Amino acid sequence: MTEERVQKVLSRLGFGSRREIERWIEQGRVKINGEPCTLGDRVKPGDWLHVNGRRIIVREDKPERTRVIMYHKPEGQVCTRSDPEGRATVFDHLPKAGRARWVGIGRLDINTSGLLLFTTNGELANRLMHPSNEVEREYAVRVNGTVTGDMLRQLATGVTLEDGPAHFDDIVDGGGEGYNHWYYVVIREGRNREVRRLWEAVGIRVSRLIRVRYGNIILPKSLHKGRAKELDAETVRDLAGSVGLELEPESAPATKKRAVRAAKKIHARAPGKKTVEIHAVKKAAHHKRAAGKATGAKTAPGKTGREKKTAARKTVKKTAFSKTARKKVAARNTAGSKTTVKKSTTKKTATKKTSAKKSAARKSTTRKR
Repeated sequence: MTEERVQKVLSRLGFGSRREIERWIEQGRVKINGEPCTLGDRVKPGDWLHVNGRRIIVREDKPERTRVIMYHKPEGQVCTRSDPEGRATVFDHLPKAGRARWVGIGRLDINTSGLLLFTTNGELANRLMHPSNEVEREYAVRVNGTVTGDMLRQLATGVTLEDGPAHFDDIVDGGGEGYNHWYYVVIREGRNREVRRLWEAVGIRVSRLIRVRYGNIILPKSLHKGRAKELDAETVRDLAGSVGLELEPESAPATKKRAVRAAKKIHARAPGKKTVEIHAVKKAAHHKRAAGKATGAKTAPGKTGREKKTAARKTVKKTAFSKTARKKVAARNTAGSKTTVKKSTTKKTATKKTSAKKSAARKSTTRKR
């Protein structure tokens, strides 16, 4: 790589547009090899830059894959990377860009929703935003108030704003009545709040504003608010070609490949003794059947899975029944033995009493005689 201007190198690395980096240079936020950078300075491979406190080594130019995503911005989010007031930013909701950095293509104010584009190619972002390329931006506008034909003609021919004349390149009535009347308007510039200010210049207040198209990229209905979607290779090439930028083969988006999920880690543990014995028995049976087949001997067919399950259930039931039966028999025997002992004791006592009575009767008879 030959020497190149600092803003061009940083823009290609995805730090921002050239105009934005030029403002950083003027503010003293960029240094080359420890020295303050000025507009027009160039760098070569081996130089190192400090950008907002971040150190970067300038290397040989190796074009990386150009990525572009579309994002459906909801109302309430700002387009800066960080907000001093702590509000949500669009960059907080974007997918990771890997080693690259997302560069916003244009902005939308906090009360405007709709299509936002981001890319990893700073040159592409710069060309899409530059007024000389006249990239169309289309908006859906809901207005409050009665819009007359003279107002529409005035908006189409031109209105003088604080920062110069402006106009809509196209105005289409989107239908609706009263406070729900919509229009579709097209502009080719990206000035701050330009659409709202144009309507306010003719006495009409905008109640809702949605960007629906940027260049040849249309906001799909399937993309919900707060969601992002990456553009395919062909769409990115068409977008770059619309502003006269030809992407090199290395920087062209690669075709999508199916993601391969990494193998899940399995924390194995040593099998128990019983498991080892079961596997050994199964292995021996398998070898026995294989040997029988090899010698032509007939072997008994193995049991199917259903038969095995049925046999297992029967075994469990039998085991459970035998345990229960044994308990009942033991209890019965214990109770029976107690009853037998009690009966025998009672019988012996009765026999003794009878014998005593008989002997007493004999004695009394002998005395009488």
